[in-house]
Amino acid sequence: MDVPTEYRVGYAATRPKDPARADNYILHNRVGDPLADAATLALSELPAAESRRLIRAGMDDLPEVLAAGPPQVAALFEDAAHIPDWVDLDSYRDGSRLFFRHSNIVLGAMLAGVLIEGFSTNIANSFLITGRIQDQGIRRLKQNNHHLIEIFMPGGMDRRGDGWKLSVRLRLVHARIKRLLAQSSDWDAAAWGTPVSAAHLGYAIAAFSAGLLHHMSQLGASIPRAERESFMGIWRYSGHLMGVPDTILFRDEDEANRILRIGRGCEPPIDLESIIMAHALVNSAPLVLGMTQTDERRSMARYIFSISRALIGNQLADELRFPKTRVLGVVPWFRLRTRYNSFMARHAPALTRRGRFENFTELLKTATFEQNGISYRLPSHVCSERSHPW
Repeated sequence: MDVPTEYRVGYAATRPKDPARADNYILHNRVGDPLADAATLALSELPAAESRRLIRAGMDDLPEVLAAGPPQVAALFEDAAHIPDWVDLDSYRDGSRLFFRHSNIVLGAMLAGVLIEGFSTNIANSFLITGRIQDQGIRRLKQNNHHLIEIFMPGGMDRRGDGWKLSVRLRLVHARIKRLLAQSSDWDAAAWGTPVSAAHLGYAIAAFSAGLLHHMSQLGASIPRAERESFMGIWRYSGHLMGVPDTILFRDEDEANRILRIGRGCEPPIDLESIIMAHALVNSAPLVLGMTQTDERRSMARYIFSISRALIGNQLADELRFPKTRVLGVVPWFRLRTRYNSFMARHAPALTRRGRFENFTELLKTATFEQNGISYRLPSHVCSERSHPW
């Protein structure tokens, strides 16, 4: 196979453990998203306002409007509208209940665990080159939280739901960024493969689902089997809408964990790009939470570093050059608080409902909701600071 140079050592060491999955991961490192790539190329040749009008028409299921535009755009939305036979929208209610019951720990598990682990891979390279976290870290994290909330909203993954729309929007954004990165002299295709590759998207979806469940459990969440399966199902469908090929899209939690293990093994060792991105992420988080005072932000960043070290382990934390913070008691405290909330849910449901509403309100504050609905602007330059707002 045409193995990118930075992946050769990891691939050779990992392949004996699971040859088929290791081969599959490396193969998908060279795979893009042909439908979305063609659609965004066609859209880039139109005025920005017309591009947004066509995207909105596709999201709102207006085929007569799409018919007047480039056929590549209509083909993309026709593909997105097809519902795979494994999708069970009714079963997603269980996953929604899980998400909102534990909304107080979801963000901690995502930020301090899943996203940090994601930046320990070569995924960090595309973020560093675009400057999306360094230049607009607050907006990027809030957009991520908006998508997270909407896919778990009851009805969010219906054809006209905002979770559905935001997932397809991400497919378009990824395709545009992929093209911009491929044209950039900063992207080393021989060493890294295809930018925003199918391998990295498949890895990311596995992390957002199985990885998030793992870290939520570490923080004390009690997750019944039906809710786990539903949670995984929601993310699987979102991944499908984001353009992850079925050939690297997990089928269940066990397969997602296998993709994570093999993918991480194939990835190159931690480098400076991962270190920069992980630290930028942690230091952006206090601003997302609304903290503006310098001392307050530094204190929260230290706390997030402590939680992250407890979740991802000392080895990875040391490789990312996280501060040598004390982690004793950090996770047990979360577990105790989560179990107390579960106890109160059984014995004081009225009080618990009020607390959950307050948690959900705080969660909403960490997300970006556009004044005029979902924005369908796409990046216009590889560098975030030189791109039109999107």
